Amino acid sequence: MTRLPPAGAAPRLAIPQALAPEPPAASSAAPASRLPALFACAATLALALLPQFAAAASVPIIGTTTQGNTTDFTVKTQVLILMTLLGLLPVLALMMTSFARFVIVLSLLRQALGLQQGLPNRIITGVALILTLLVMRPIGEHVWLNAFVPYDEDRIGLQEALKIAEAPLSRFMLAQTSKSALAQISHLAGEGEVADPAAHAFTVKLAAFVLSELKTAFQIGCMLFIPFLVIDLVVSSVLMAMGMMMLSPLVISLPLKLLLFVLVDGWTLTVNTLVTSVRMVS
Repeated sequence: MTRLPPAGAAPRLAIPQALAPEPPAASSAAPASRLPALFACAATLALALLPQFAAAASVPIIGTTTQGNTTDFTVKTQVLILMTLLGLLPVLALMMTSFARFVIVLSLLRQALGLQQGLPNRIITGVALILTLLVMRPIGEHVWLNAFVPYDEDRIGLQEALKIAEAPLSRFMLAQTSKSALAQISHLAGEGEVADPAAHAFTVKLAAFVLSELKTAFQIGCMLFIPFLVIDLVVSSVLMAMGMMMLSPLVISLPLKLLLFVLVDGWTLTVNTLVTSVRMVS
């Protein structure tokens, strides 16, 4: 027996189950489900277009390319090396430049001033990065003009470009490296007696450079820390002599340290010390 709708109610249409629309899925699940498919499509497209670009450039995918008396890497190997270098770019910027020295000294200066909250990490990192770009600009220009531009114009191969780029970086690192650190790392690496420091392996020079940078950064930071430590000791002694032991010495010493730092133009002196501490090579 068919049931009739009550009087005054709007009539309802019966929709077959096969034609009924499916309930929409959660909005957060839809994009996540499409991401693997998008990555797979991008990877497939890249693999499909790589032989086309290689064929257009007349460079074989398998085998080696010979330029004069030198044998260069294949396209696959070059792409792998370049992508690996791009992935290691942040580490190279930290370890092969003076960035580590600058950021350590600025962090110690912030701790000496007692500005853990007033001087954010982004400001410290930004100042250190700007100083690093200022110091490393001649080396970067040398690498760009003598290594990257000839390689981009197909005048030299990838091996020769990397060798040309390594030379100024090695000279810069050796100029900042102490002889004791270089001898220690060379002994740990199992190298024999080397007359010329430039003849050491690049990894040995890099490890010795990092150790020397840490030592230099701590030496500069210690010299910056001492005046502010004296102010803290004087303020603590005065407060204890006055019987105000419940008052934190930081409340009194922080304005005094900031006033002293501003009066002596501390930022200019700090930046001048950091930049001039780097030994530049021609």
